[in-house]
Amino acid sequence: MTDRTGFTPVRRSASFSTRRVRGAWFWYAPFLAIPALCLISIVLVGFMVKEPKREEAKPIKEFLQSLKSVFAEKGRWLYAIFIIGGICMFLLFGVLFYLSDELEKKHGLDGVVKGLVLAIPLAALCLASYLTGKKIGKNKKLMKWCGVIGLVLATGAFFGISLFNNIYFVIACLIVSGVGIGIVLPSSDALITEGVEMELRGTITSIYSSMRFIGVSLGPPVISVLVHAGHMLMFIVIGAVALIGVILLLFMVKPESGEGRGKKTKAPRPVHQG
Repeated sequence: MTDRTGFTPVRRSASFSTRRVRGAWFWYAPFLAIPALCLISIVLVGFMVKEPKREEAKPIKEFLQSLKSVFAEKGRWLYAIFIIGGICMFLLFGVLFYLSDELEKKHGLDGVVKGLVLAIPLAALCLASYLTGKKIGKNKKLMKWCGVIGLVLATGAFFGISLFNNIYFVIACLIVSGVGIGIVLPSSDALITEGVEMELRGTITSIYSSMRFIGVSLGPPVISVLVHAGHMLMFIVIGAVALIGVILLLFMVKPESGEGRGKKTKAPRPVHQG
């Protein structure tokens, strides 16, 4: 009897200690995984990615003139694509922030279970992106209309969520919106790579990536403000933002042809006096 009573507090203390250790490990594991994954990436890039032959760089003045001429000729649809990229990431990260908050505060889901639920719309997005990328090829008109269809799906899903506040319905609509955004992103990327010449493509895509990250950074804080206005109004605003993307893509992006790359914009040559 004495052994049992003596063992009980030891067992409780050991259980408490192991729970603390397990909790600490789960908390730090993602942070420990980041440098490990970075190291793997460094090794893979170092040994498997071959550096292309370097070409002589353009003078900065000539490069800026080329960039200016590209925006003068194609700025109408490039600006639209930049905004659409920002809108898509704003919508994605905003609604995922909202879903994470709802799952934790109202439905008691946390940790791995919450992560698995959040992964469902993202999995739909990844699958849609992969299939869209395989389908569109170099057909620029198809890229545009795939983007339109994707944004219409996302717009309809967000307006639908505004009508019902059932968690299962919300997740189902977010899956639809994930598919829609997953269709838009590769289509927008491909429109840029197929419409801009090789020399300036890196600069244009870096501007596009910057706009997308602006959308990422704006999503959670804006949604955290809108959530106080109520479920319906918040998703009406989100749906209206998605609708702006549809309008921009419909009226601002006009592919030159169905197949192949856009016309190459030649940089003006400097005048030599002799």
